[in-house]
Amino acid sequence: MQPTKDQVRAEAGRLRSVFLEAGARIVDPDILQPADTLLDLYGEDIRARAYVTGDPLKGEQMLRPDFTVPVVEMHMASGEGAARYTYAGEVFRRQEVAEPGRANEYFQVGLEIFDAADPEEAEAEVFARFASVLAPLSLRAAMGDIGLLTSAVSGLNASAPRKSALMRHIWRPRRFRALLERYSGRSRVPASRAELLRRLKAESAEALLAANGPQIGLRSPKEIEARLRTLQDDAAEPPISAAEVALIDDLLDIRETPGNALARLRDIAVDMPALDPALDRLERRFDVMQSHGVDLDAVEFEANYGRTTMEYYDGFVFGFYAGRQPHLPPVASGGRYDALTRVLGQGREMPAVGGMIRPGLVLELGRGGAA
Repeated sequence: MQPTKDQVRAEAGRLRSVFLEAGARIVDPDILQPADTLLDLYGEDIRARAYVTGDPLKGEQMLRPDFTVPVVEMHMASGEGAARYTYAGEVFRRQEVAEPGRANEYFQVGLEIFDAADPEEAEAEVFARFASVLAPLSLRAAMGDIGLLTSAVSGLNASAPRKSALMRHIWRPRRFRALLERYSGRSRVPASRAELLRRLKAESAEALLAANGPQIGLRSPKEIEARLRTLQDDAAEPPISAAEVALIDDLLDIRETPGNALARLRDIAVDMPALDPALDRLERRFDVMQSHGVDLDAVEFEANYGRTTMEYYDGFVFGFYAGRQPHLPPVASGGRYDALTRVLGQGREMPAVGGMIRPGLVLELGRGGAA
């Protein structure tokens, strides 16, 4: 039997009290959030996952799809330094397909830590507190670090526009892979693009545009010409080497205990030294986690973890799952989101890490077993 809303609310209060004891203070962001902030962050894709409504005075609004964005907005607007917050309340997510455990309205309880003094200590604390409070459920724990892939991309022998395009699609694995295949010359250029590039060799972008009839669409002629020149410049770029692509493939294939993963990553870094700073942070994070009592041998490290569901995380990421019920969403998840603070802080940045727990799933699994 599913827990009632009152039972979930009570469990949310219990979990939040754990974070209050850790020095966090309670925040309660509005249920209706300005849509423009989320649209700026995620683009129009967010509309497929959020409930959007219109207000004659405030414009487009969204039912709160999560807590992290409004908490970051609040903190960055306050101008405060180090701080920690906790919250408990409902979030709303549209679901295109009916699946067990995929609710469109559910409770979240979270902890968010803003602290520039020792980022790895804050990461270890968040993970250790979540692991401790969820220990009775014997969940599967997984972690990763999106900063490894961003470091690898930044170290590629490729042009700035190509690196920028790959960075934009790190959270879209299929698009990222398609770009990497194209930039390395391993995928065939579509016939339409090949014909366009052939014509650009014979005539200027301006002449090509003028010869193709009246303009239809929202882009201006200058924007179209700039795009054509970008395609032309990209076609002239040498391919990314097979060796570099192989190193990225090796990195993304890693799924080991943290200790073994670190050893494999150090081997890759011999040929990709751009990874070294991220690996130094990773190694210290593991050391601090162990000092917090985390059994790293019981955790899976996945270098590819978090790339499909954690769009604003840019470093350490983690999740806890019901091993016997893989159809369920994560019972808890979180990570580091420094870049989000920079965007919402209008250039001012504050290292931040946090996560959320689903109290409804905690109750459900506590009754029926989760291992």
